[in-house]
Amino acid sequence: MKSIHNYRFYLFTACWLAIACGPVSARKVGPNEKPLAYYCTPCGKGCDLERHEKSGNCQHCGMPLIKRSITLSDSLKQDQKQAKKRNVAIFIHNGVEILDFAGPSEVFASTEGFNVYTVSLSKEPIISQGFIKITPTYSLTDCPKPDIVVLPGGETGPFIENKPLIEWIKSSSTHAEVMLSVCTGAGLLAKAGLLDGKQATTFHSYIEPLQRATPNARILSDTRFVDNGQIITTAGVSAGIDGALHVVAKLKGNVIATQTARYMEYDKWKPEEGLIVKQSDN
Repeated sequence: MKSIHNYRFYLFTACWLAIACGPVSARKVGPNEKPLAYYCTPCGKGCDLERHEKSGNCQHCGMPLIKRSITLSDSLKQDQKQAKKRNVAIFIHNGVEILDFAGPSEVFASTEGFNVYTVSLSKEPIISQGFIKITPTYSLTDCPKPDIVVLPGGETGPFIENKPLIEWIKSSSTHAEVMLSVCTGAGLLAKAGLLDGKQATTFHSYIEPLQRATPNARILSDTRFVDNGQIITTAGVSAGIDGALHVVAKLKGNVIATQTARYMEYDKWKPEEGLIVKQSDN
């Protein structure tokens, strides 16, 4: 009889502890304890701060994941970093070349971490190459603050003298990480004074006119893109894809850019066909 009472006592105690404490895996970390997580071995890219729950290798750079303790502030910073996306404002206008804006749009929209939208002089629909009607998401007056500005080409002539547009480009350049032109969109950068003292490229038939219009710049031929730091210009039409992939590689690493190119089945991407200008070369 005594052994039965003892058994009941131990059973009751075990059940009570299970209810009170809950599963070990669900236990909350105490205020003085530091939870553990896995992080990429420091490689200098954005994935250094990405938290992983299991060991292995970083899916972005391939570096081994290492276990370390994190504080609440570390976790909060990481969550905030993951939540923030770079705004990509793609300027469109009547006569814009389809692939000039569609190519970079596809690159940035297919890559995690970018919020892509179109902006124009107004919210009225524009016509691309005479047959595609597009309604811009924003106008210059209500456009969210961009981190990346894309200026496609096409029939840009009527817009080079548009003062509100040129002022918007100048203003955006004071805070944007990247100002990217495609094709004759380089003319808009030139009008804003952003190509002075720099090397650049553009659509093959626009090289000489742009050189005459921007005597303080050096306009290159046979170059897919030219990276001066913040200011990046590309050759015409499909070269906008190369320039956008270069921006992704620059901001998020070559592995991410390669993944995006592979997703797009764009096997023509050759980064060595572009030019990354050293500051001393300007």
